[in-house]
Amino acid sequence: MTVALMPSRTPSPPVTAFQGRDIAISIEGISKIFPERRPWYEMLRHPFGAEHVRVLNDVRCEVRTGEFFGLLGPNGAGKTTLFKTLMASITPDEGTATILGHDVIKDAAQVRRLVACVLATDRSLFWRLSAEENLRLFASLHGLHGQQRKNRIDEVLHAVQLEDVGVRMVAAFSTGMRQRLLIARALLSHPKILLLDEPTRSLDPISARGFREFLRSEIVDRQGCTVMLATHNNEEAMELCDRVGILDRGRLLAVGPTSELAREFGEQIFSIWTRSPHHPAIVMLDAEGRVKLIDVLPAESDGWSCVRLGIPGGRNRAAEVLECLIASGVEVARFEQKDMSLAELIERVVESRTKVES
Repeated sequence: MTVALMPSRTPSPPVTAFQGRDIAISIEGISKIFPERRPWYEMLRHPFGAEHVRVLNDVRCEVRTGEFFGLLGPNGAGKTTLFKTLMASITPDEGTATILGHDVIKDAAQVRRLVACVLATDRSLFWRLSAEENLRLFASLHGLHGQQRKNRIDEVLHAVQLEDVGVRMVAAFSTGMRQRLLIARALLSHPKILLLDEPTRSLDPISARGFREFLRSEIVDRQGCTVMLATHNNEEAMELCDRVGILDRGRLLAVGPTSELAREFGEQIFSIWTRSPHHPAIVMLDAEGRVKLIDVLPAESDGWSCVRLGIPGGRNRAAEVLECLIASGVEVARFEQKDMSLAELIERVVESRTKVES
């Protein structure tokens, strides 16, 4: 699978792992402009002087059925606006999107039946009601009544592993349990597409790991949902998502698996433990541009130091560098790659796009 920057009006790269599956989400040139928020006194002094901000700018992407697609980017990048467009809550100013072939503008009612969304800022649960009472209320809004409603509530509580606490008041739930209840509520209408906005933001590391395993095994594998996930979490992006799209200031800059994006943009960071951190071979490789010497950590009590190098070109180039060091007489006790963080990956992609545009 190839990874590339997303130039304007160019389709996203093919999804090899999901080739042959139907397209669940197709986004074609979505743009959205909002008036800039101003203080009330500015609105009174200049009621028609509002400037406009382009929140989404010609976004194009495809997501296949059964795919776990991550949407990455800083706050204000346009992720929530894109979600609201896909669930037919707001209308794009340009372009369109389809959900399983249904246009978000022309077939908005059908789209709302196919898509469910759980936003990070969702505060719509009734804390003084039990989990079952909450679900009973929202199931009625979906047109479920009587035995059909009871059966569906039992099904979704079992799906999110809350069947034993359904009679408990939501106020007594932990943050993780409330997140599961929100997903149970979203599953009431049998959605085919699930949009999740930072679902593990308030969870501790152990609960977050369990919640990610639940999303993959239950929501995708058993419930058959296609998931689009907005996240700032490194583990969610690197381990959970089949592919990610990097959104910055309303532009979709790149799409691909995180491992391939990391190899595509910039050098990989490697740590080398050696007794000769200032060996001429290391200095020579740095001067020739084959490596980038980042820093040398102080020697430990046994005399070994850690040298951090940036090595472009992936594992093949790293193997060549290691072979060169050993052939030059450099003692190497350990040689390991440091995983690129999510922030570093986004920064590299944004820098690469900036260079292309300049």
